[in-house]
Amino acid sequence: MKRIAICILLSILAATVLAAGCTGSLEESGLVPGADSTPAVTQATAMQGTDGGAAIQLPPPRQDSNASLERVLLTRRSVSRYRTDRPLALSEVSQLLWAAQGITGPEGRRTAPSAGRTYPLEVYVVAGNVNDLPAGIYHYLPDGHQLERLAEGDVRQALSAAALDQAEVREAPADIVITAFPERTRNFGDRAERYVFLEAGHAAQNVLLQAVALNLSSIPVGGFNDTRVRSVLSLAENQVPLYIMPVGTKA
Repeated sequence: MKRIAICILLSILAATVLAAGCTGSLEESGLVPGADSTPAVTQATAMQGTDGGAAIQLPPPRQDSNASLERVLLTRRSVSRYRTDRPLALSEVSQLLWAAQGITGPEGRRTAPSAGRTYPLEVYVVAGNVNDLPAGIYHYLPDGHQLERLAEGDVRQALSAAALDQAEVREAPADIVITAFPERTRNFGDRAERYVFLEAGHAAQNVLLQAVALNLSSIPVGGFNDTRVRSVLSLAENQVPLYIMPVGTKA
């Protein structure tokens, strides 16, 4: 009887521990599609990041504006010279990242279409002159609309050197870098790589158009050394850099 009682107590204890580990709701984790878990702030809200510093809770993105799609399409131009005295606002960075890969609906659907919803893209910000955002390298987390700080310091010069010394990369207040893990689309066989490139183009065009809607300018840069860009951003070996997109105010 004593052995049976001990077994029962152990079973109850195990069930209690398991239940305690599962009590966090989806709302608490910020993973409920469409749930607005982003506080209405204009400055960064500190959390623990991967470099031991602060991660960033971004301001909530706007979902409407006075800029018509037709007007944005008409006026979009590639711009390679930016005002160095005009920083980006954190809210502008927030809006640009949302345009690239923000979550817009159930099941984690995003602003850019993805073949089979495989989402091979990962987006980064190289910040140099952004209000309320210290210079550094940041990884965008669509779930929760957050930035994960990967490294401190202004690396725009190093990124420019990796991009054939193109001046716009070091002069813009920030660079958005679009990368991909092609293996996420491997189930599509011979067409897998093509789908990754198509998706990167969708996301890049979203950024370009969103920039115009914010009275900003950008340019898609594809000329760079993959290995050197991977080194600057400390990307994984199987991660492919596809775009560098300087963003700022036209000079």
